[in-house]
Formats: sequence, structure tokens, C-alpha cells
Amino acid sequence: MLAGTAFGVSAQDFDASATINIGSLYEPQNLDNTAGAGQGVNEAFNGNVYEALFKLTDAGAVEKSLVADYTQSEDGLTYTFKLQPNVKFHSGDPLTAADVKSSIERVVAENSKSSRKKSLSVIDSIETPDDATVVVKLKSRSISLPYNLSYVWIVNDAATDITSSEDGTGPYKLADWRRGSALALEKFDGYWGAAPTNAGVTYNYFTDATALNNALLTGAVDIITSVQSPDSLAQFKDNPQFTVTEGASTTKEILAYNDRVAPFDNVKVRKALARAVDKKKLLESIWGDYGTLIGSFVPPTDPWYVDLTSVDPYDPESAKELLKEAGFPDGFEFTIDTPDYDPHPIVAQFLQSEFAKVGVKANINIITANEWYTKIYQSHDFQATLQEHVNHRDIVFYGNPDFYWGYNNPTVTDLIASAETQPTEADQTAKLLEANKLIAEDAASNWLYLYPQIVVSAANVSGYPINGLNSQFFAYGIKKAAQ
Repeated sequence: MLAGTAFGVSAQDFDASATINIGSLYEPQNLDNTAGAGQGVNEAFNGNVYEALFKLTDAGAVEKSLVADYTQSEDGLTYTFKLQPNVKFHSGDPLTAADVKSSIERVVAENSKSSRKKSLSVIDSIETPDDATVVVKLKSRSISLPYNLSYVWIVNDAATDITSSEDGTGPYKLADWRRGSALALEKFDGYWGAAPTNAGVTYNYFTDATALNNALLTGAVDIITSVQSPDSLAQFKDNPQFTVTEGASTTKEILAYNDRVAPFDNVKVRKALARAVDKKKLLESIWGDYGTLIGSFVPPTDPWYVDLTSVDPYDPESAKELLKEAGFPDGFEFTIDTPDYDPHPIVAQFLQSEFAKVGVKANINIITANEWYTKIYQSHDFQATLQEHVNHRDIVFYGNPDFYWGYNNPTVTDLIASAETQPTEADQTAKLLEANKLIAEDAASNWLYLYPQIVVSAANVSGYPINGLNSQFFAYGIKKAAQ
């Protein structure tokens, strides 16, 4: 189901003074989405504490947010944005064009760790003719500019270090962050838009899925943002005290290779490992009847999706033959760096067993989320790694040879770059569809499956997002039934 929110509590019956307790496995590493904070900061802060010029809705549409209106020049190189009036930051300062300019510059700065840094490098200059107007000039056409700007949180330009504090314009402000435990947000009374339907939310963090599920069962939390333990669903599914909703996911579980290093610089090796894994069996072992098999990095919610699961289907004998052709008749040995949280360790063990059947020995090295960021993402010091990629429309990462996995096909790079300069969305889609097929033929990574997006809540709670695109979890519409 691709919809905006889960409904259930009628407007006159909800308690506007209620605090909503949300359960999650994804605590932020810090509170700055340009400083390697991880997906947890998007879940808690995106649209809740910080807003952008545009918003990616839970249904996948791009809508105006802090932008009241905008125009585009005929050549597509100049965008003029008019800001919403009477917007205030949580500190009380008014929103101005200077804040927007500095916020965009934070994302594209040399030290930024934003995943959209490269996408926004097309910006040539930013002008602020008055407090309510921002003029963005581009080096080349960028059909995705509004979409990419939805990733840019507008931060007060007077704010300094926002890794442990914030100054956004959203409907909530930070109340408290107890690291390792919980992050509390409270309603911001000076909010320029519609007031939240609750008094605040607290994100409660857990290190394993069982403890998270138990918290919902015992009433310690009201909602689980994304169920990570499918075996537990039965206890919620047929229980009238709970609501189980399946949305549309963009979260891909992948085995990413370091395509810069041998033997993963050899396409035959990558294709062999793709064919060595019974992904249907893997998905069923992790998620039962939930989730989707994918043959590339592109989920069905992206316009350039096509089913590519037949490109390298499960075929161990073919895998052995490809390894022989690649110069590895007796296989080889390598290490998978594996994040320490569910479901990665279990997936790693499954892959280890599958690869052994074709003569490849996979060692497993368990690392923390912080280690993954520094070792894999920053230093590219790895052979292969498991990771879940949550972003919407993120095929662009395969057009960046400097990205952590090092995939470098000049034709794909050109297609992805060219897609961005197209005059229409249909032209963009055609280019990215072609790129998608090439990436799959190259087996650039081993795309294992698309996570299901399952939200479970207490039956007296409604109004929450169900798709969780880009890990965001808009909390301002959540309602809790009055007692």
C-alpha cells in the first residue's frame, strides 16, 4: 500500500496533550545530517525539527515547504525561490534568505558528509537580493533540483555546532537527548504551519529487535517505526490491541564490494557471487512472506524501475563456471565487514554458507555503525560489506566513482550525469532506466532484497507515516485516542 498515513482515531477523539513514544533501532550518531549522523537523525529530525525548501511526502511526491513559490528561467539555469512569510527558528530568529544560502553551503562544503553533496555540486552561485528571495544559479540543468533540495535542512545561520543541539523551523524542538536511550521532542508553539496533533514525541532506542517488540507489547512505546524481527509479527497481527501496516519500502539490503580492488574489479567474479546466492531463500529466512526480491539498486517506487532479477539468477553451477573463467577455479577468500545490528549478522552467515558451496571462503568481521562509517564510507578500507541503503532515488551513487564502493563505468557515469540535464522527466527516466540495466549487467553490487516497510502501533494510535521514504518518520500528525 502506497499511502500517506495510517488512520484510525477520529479528530474529535484524540488527545492533543499526549506524548507519543516511538520505538526505533536507529539512534543518531549525532544531530547533524552533514556530519555522518546516520539514518536515525533523518527518522527523528527530518520534517519534525528541521524543514527544507521542499518536502518529500510519505507518498513520494515533492511538495513546497519553506518555499512559498518559485520560478525557473527558460534555459533552466536559474531558480528564484520566494520564502514562506513569518517563519521563525526555535531560537526565535526569523527565517531569511541568508539562512537558506548558508544551509545549502553547509551541504556542499568540503567537509560535508551529506549523501547529496555531489548532486548539489551543480550549483554555481546563490544570491540573496532580499530577505525573502533566494536565487540559485546552476552550472548546468538540474531537473532534480527541487527533489535534491528536500535533503537540505534549513538551519539558522547563527547556529554553530549542531551535532548535539539544533535550531530549525519545524513543528518540534529538541527537548532532551539521553544518548543510548532516548531523544525527546516537544511541540514548538511558534511554528508557522499547522500545529502537531500531539504535545511531543520521544524516540526510544533499542539495540535489538526483540527488546523493541517487547516494549510495544508492554506499552512502553506506542509505535515501532520499522519492524526488524518478522518472526514476532504473529503476536501483533491477529491481536486487536495492535495495528500492523505494510507500506512501500526504499530500503535495500546489499552486499557492496570494493570494486576498486581484486578480485571485485572483475565483473565475472561479481556476477558469480550474485548467482551463488539463493536470494529467495535468504529473504524467506529473514522476512518470511514479507519483502521483495530486486535485481538492481532501484526499488519499484522509483520511476526508472524495471524488474532485473533475471539478469543473474540463482545458479551455483554457472557461478562456478564464471569463477573459473575469471581465473579462480578453486575460489578465493575475502572478508565481509558486517554491521553489528539486525539483520546483518544473520545475512552474513547465510552468505558465508552460500559462497562456500561455490568454493569461496567468506570471513565475517563484525563492526559497529561508527566503525562502518569511518572504515568503509570514509577510508574505503574493505573488500565487501553489508549495508542497508534507505534513500529514495539513489541510483545516482553509481554515477559517482568516488563513492565508497568505487564502481566506475564511464557510460553509466555519463548517463546519470546526462539524465540530470534533461528537459523533461520522461527523458530523465529513459536515461536512468538505461543506466539501471547496465549497472545490473555489471553486477556492480550484490542486491539481496528490498526490506518490507512494516509499522506496528498500539490500536489507539494513528496518523503516522507508513512508507518511511529515506527513513523519515513525520510525527506531527500522530494522534493518540483520548482515554
